[in-house]
Amino acid sequence: MPTRIDQPTVIQAHGTPPKQIREFIGRANSKTDDLSIAHMSSPAGWEEPGQTPEFEEYTLVLQGELVVETKEGEFTVSAGQAIIVYKGEWVRYRTPGAAGCDYVSVCRPAFSPQTVHRDPES
Repeated sequence: MPTRIDQPTVIQAHGTPPKQIREFIGRANSKTDDLSIAHMSSPAGWEEPGQTPEFEEYTLVLQGELVVETKEGEFTVSAGQAIIVYKGEWVRYRTPGAAGCDYVSVCRPAFSPQTVHRDPES
């Protein structure tokens, strides 16, 4: 039988200034361990610490631009574009543009604070 998700769970975000995370499917909202889907809204100037997650992250940008920094280089992902970051890769996300960014993040397995492995904040 299908499970309808009536509303997301708002999750506290890391980074400055704070972004909004609304998890529809995942460990917090639907008790789903194998996949998470969240709608993110990050303000202009937002950035978070780097991380080396144990999950793959698929990101689809809906509005604005998201800068994705890896050891291989820096990628600007614009509205209508997507990026995949594979588990075990170091990555840092930020939205330096004046408009901020609105995007959907899918993590497989589901996002977990225990498996994201964020860099220490200075």
